[in-house]
Amino acid sequence: MMSDEILFAEDTHEDIHQALGKWKVLIVDDEPEVHAVTKLALGDFIFQGKRLEFVSAYSGEEAKKIFRTQHDIAVVLLDVVMETDDAGLKVADYVRNELSNHFTRIILRTGQPGQAPERDVILNYDINDYKSKTELTAQKLFTVVIAALRSYRDIIVIEENRLGLEKIIAASADLFSIHSLEYFIEGILQQLSSLLGGSTDCAYLTSAVAGPKPIENPHPSELFVFTGKGEYLHKEGQKLENVLSGKQLTSCKEALKNKSLVYEDEYLVAYCKSKSNRGSLLYMSGLPRSPSKIDKRLVEIFAQNVQIAFDNVLLNKDIEDTQREVIERIGQAMEHHFGGGKHVLRLVKICELLGRKVGLSADEVKMLGQAVPLHDIGKLKVPDLILDKHSSLNEQEREVVKNHAEFGYALLKDSKRPLIKTAALIARDHHEYWNGKGYPRGLAGEDIHIFCRITALADAYDALRHKRHYKEAWPLEKVLDNINSQKGKQFDPYIVDVLMDNIESIERIIADNPDPQ
Repeated sequence: MMSDEILFAEDTHEDIHQALGKWKVLIVDDEPEVHAVTKLALGDFIFQGKRLEFVSAYSGEEAKKIFRTQHDIAVVLLDVVMETDDAGLKVADYVRNELSNHFTRIILRTGQPGQAPERDVILNYDINDYKSKTELTAQKLFTVVIAALRSYRDIIVIEENRLGLEKIIAASADLFSIHSLEYFIEGILQQLSSLLGGSTDCAYLTSAVAGPKPIENPHPSELFVFTGKGEYLHKEGQKLENVLSGKQLTSCKEALKNKSLVYEDEYLVAYCKSKSNRGSLLYMSGLPRSPSKIDKRLVEIFAQNVQIAFDNVLLNKDIEDTQREVIERIGQAMEHHFGGGKHVLRLVKICELLGRKVGLSADEVKMLGQAVPLHDIGKLKVPDLILDKHSSLNEQEREVVKNHAEFGYALLKDSKRPLIKTAALIARDHHEYWNGKGYPRGLAGEDIHIFCRITALADAYDALRHKRHYKEAWPLEKVLDNINSQKGKQFDPYIVDVLMDNIESIERIIADNPDPQ
């Protein structure tokens, strides 16, 4: 770590000042001369590569207003006696207790040091230093401010680490979901950037096809931004070559080729070894200082371990995708057998849409979409002569068809897997009616699971909108009239309202997934 430095400069350009960054110092005093003298004494030095930026307030109330609007004040030089004898103490109490700002270092300056006992003031008002104006020579003012800035710097670093760890802890409970992994890596990036001195721009690049918005990657050798911070915050899904160029891109390719860490003056690239794909890269730029040995070791540990978590997520995702595909293919095979075209595919999409709109959680929508392809699996035990009959069914035949709900449930109910148990529930109860006149159990209202109520409406809507061997496709207006006539009878009235409010999106699903001619 670089040692603390105070550097004096006779003539430095403003653009250099901006590049170095600044520490914000608030001067609160009702005497303009105090502001001028303080700025003169502190105006020409740099602490750890950052100059001071001065903000002035001439009363306690003005200081409070500044604290409400500016949240990055490192040090406040605070006069005690201004518009009232204890105005400065009230500002300190306001900052600590009302604004809950425990970061800013408060240095009290008073022209009447005997007015309040120093020990009581420091203890009762969470003051960091208490000085008489007469004892604050230029040199002592330097010393006091530098000590305060060191303290502020360390507190901010600790806070950055706390926020990073908080994200990691929040993600650990559900590490194997893609969204949680993004949160996990974001926390790691924040913590690492803090430990490396405050890097603001970093990105995690991978060849993996994953994420809330899956990356279409036909070439596994290509790398994409998975998540980023600062300059790369909104670069998710973009190719490495479109995000970096020149020397930075060359360094990335070098790290990937040699499976190594590449350090330059203002950026670093770390290769993250992977068992399941080409590997990933951690890229960090805008480093305020050269990485120390400890810094490099931290990056190495990150590179070695975070990819393990990423690989585990990809493995878990592959298992889930395989499970979903198997179920979808079973459902599609049944539809092909029963002549239903792309009914299952449309049904999944419509159910997922309705699920989101009625307020189901992301996990619930996912479970519904994965389970619903098996809703009619019980029809495998219904004779084809009945299912393929072009004329109306007699009473006996209708009873045989109704049995498919219990047949489907019986086929699936003994599974210990939550997905298959959910599919069993939908298979049995998606013909229950809101008014209790459905089958097989005569359930009514909210006694029918929300998954089954959604499936019932989506299934009926899509069936009416498409041709079957026993009927022609109905026009949209006729279908809507039929659905509305069954609102509160066959269908949950709230879900009917949701369907009507989203009819354009549902019709788009139907248009995008037509049955083959």
